[in-house]
Amino acid sequence: MKLRDRQEKVERILSSYKLSKGGPFRETSTLVKGEVHALGGMLLMGNTDEESFIGLERQGVRPGLLSRFVFETSLRETDKLVAELVAGYKGEHSDGVSGKQELSLAKVFYKAEVNDWFSAVAIPVGARFRDIDADASLVSSYQGRNLTEVSELGPPLLNQHNGSAIGLTVRKSNMAASLAQSITNLEAEQGLNARSRCLRTFGQVTCNILSGVKLSLLGCHQILSPSNSLHYPSGAVTVPVSFLRRRVDIDMEPESSATTLEMSRSLDHVSSSFIGLKVDSSLMDECTRIGGWIEIQKSREKQVKWSVSITDKPEDEVGWGMSVGGVLDGSRNHDLFQVESFLKFNIGSRFSLSPGLVYLANSNGRTVGFMLQSHWSL
Repeated sequence: MKLRDRQEKVERILSSYKLSKGGPFRETSTLVKGEVHALGGMLLMGNTDEESFIGLERQGVRPGLLSRFVFETSLRETDKLVAELVAGYKGEHSDGVSGKQELSLAKVFYKAEVNDWFSAVAIPVGARFRDIDADASLVSSYQGRNLTEVSELGPPLLNQHNGSAIGLTVRKSNMAASLAQSITNLEAEQGLNARSRCLRTFGQVTCNILSGVKLSLLGCHQILSPSNSLHYPSGAVTVPVSFLRRRVDIDMEPESSATTLEMSRSLDHVSSSFIGLKVDSSLMDECTRIGGWIEIQKSREKQVKWSVSITDKPEDEVGWGMSVGGVLDGSRNHDLFQVESFLKFNIGSRFSLSPGLVYLANSNGRTVGFMLQSHWSL
């Protein structure tokens, strides 16, 4: 009997030791979600050149097929780890990755809920500022969007690709404040075949002013700086700092001196800022939403972007939506006016079909698109 008691005691000690040594993934389950999003239609365009199609892509009109798989894991009961894989059409302005068709990693998202009023977010891949204060289950969902990203997701500064980012959110009663920092490697567009680094600092204050009415004030300051490793990238999570380089000889030829001066001017730090205001309200039935946003870009070319939309998307009935927006440019060369409307037919609980109409007018001409969008949740 004594020997059996000692054996049971040793087994209890060993089992408790194994449990205490378990990692953060012990007793966790991974939730897998899938989405297939398709958009097609017939476009009536005044010009069919490359610039016109690039303008359509920037406004979120991207016909094609997109498959998305999301893996969500719960850690420490309140934390979330999300990995997103995407295959299909992916332009530079959509998911921030190249236009390849194979399955690729589009986002890695980790959110830590420290307590009821404080949370932190780390996004090493595929960061967007709209992810900073978002629910982990809503970060990668296409469900509920309109025909274009611009009309549904708010100011462009929330949706632009930011590479890697970290952020903090503080909440108190009916207010929330977020602060984030991102770093992105960009290809230089003028003069040199090099890579530049873009640093963006983002801030947002959200307030529930009335029942069902949310007001958000956003701001972003970005600095475009030349990278020290122009031709030798060091990796996705490595930031090289060069301080042990040799001094350049002052006695150089006039031609090389002029070339160096021209290169330094082309690679000077360029800064710009964005200010945005977003209003979102839901009516009594919580299916009808009215919202609008405005974004002002302060740089060499000042631009004002805006949009107003109203949607009614019940789960078991026919839904509809309409939005009006545009871009006001000081030089009148990039002015844009956009109108879209659509119907939404829910076929079962996982499939929806949305026919719609999109009208775009800019300096390149006018475009009318008869669109058909479908969404299937796996």
